[in-house]
Amino acid sequence: MNKYLLSGCALALGTGTAFAHITLETQEAAVGSTYKAILRVPHGCEGKATTAVRVQIPEGVISVKPMPKPGWTLQVKKGKYEKSYQLYGEAVTSGVREVDWSGGSLPDEFYDEFVFRGTLAADLPAGQTLYFPVVQECDGAADRWIEIPAAGQDEDALEYPAPGIKLLPKK
Repeated sequence: MNKYLLSGCALALGTGTAFAHITLETQEAAVGSTYKAILRVPHGCEGKATTAVRVQIPEGVISVKPMPKPGWTLQVKKGKYEKSYQLYGEAVTSGVREVDWSGGSLPDEFYDEFVFRGTLAADLPAGQTLYFPVVQECDGAADRWIEIPAAGQDEDALEYPAPGIKLLPKK
């Protein structure tokens, strides 16, 4: 094999694993805006059907409303925010901290999406990435997409990266 074929294979393999992760369809949004998060679930765990998807809502994402999914039980876990945020002129100090879809069955050979929306607080730091850790449960197995890169670390080096969005300046 020549070196071009080998590097092409390595590139294809490296790219293929990136698509195997749970990702967000829209990977950037402006601070102070409403963000529709579409979590893309491309496969099960070790060939087993996905039976639950749990997403942790990061600090600064407020007023979260998940979309019900036929055949799945939807639950939210609420809690206090680390600080107070302004939303339509009102102080908001607590809200949804986790969204859980469970009780459904998404076979490994199929793809699906799990949706929620929320407001990105106006004081979030533009230019940074905001991560949404996800736990994907399957029959007797789980994939924890919760790894957040350290400063300067390449996200592609992570085995189970949390999906994230790049924060853009307020429009």
